[in-house]
Amino acid sequence: MLPAPAVVTPFRAPSHTYGPGHRGVDLGGAPGVPVLAARAGTVVFAGPVGGRDLVSVLHDDGLRTTYEPVQPVVETGAVIRAGEVIGLLQPGHAGCVAQSCLHWGVRRDRNEYLDPLVLLRPPRVRLLPVPIPWPDG
Repeated sequence: MLPAPAVVTPFRAPSHTYGPGHRGVDLGGAPGVPVLAARAGTVVFAGPVGGRDLVSVLHDDGLRTTYEPVQPVVETGAVIRAGEVIGLLQPGHAGCVAQSCLHWGVRRDRNEYLDPLVLLRPPRVRLLPVPIPWPDG
């Protein structure tokens, strides 16, 4: 979504697999704004689940991002680029205090949810001391 939306509800990891928490972030927006893919990948689902439309994208590293409530403009099986429009934000996310909220989630495997905001942060580079003498090998 452009411009960068405000975080309305932050990620709160559950204390155990099925415990309470907030398994994503809610980003404030307005109905009808375009929703952009955070990263390149393959659309593995685009359509309704439990009365809400969503788009789910599988990335090359095995992470899966999910966006809802989003009216999809992509179809299951589509290969998408980072920043590509995948849908339009819909109103109606429960607990949203803004006009509309995008619930954006990221998971690894079936039950390991991650804070999606880490996908937006630049990678950290660490330099380690060089051993002297350099080991052969």
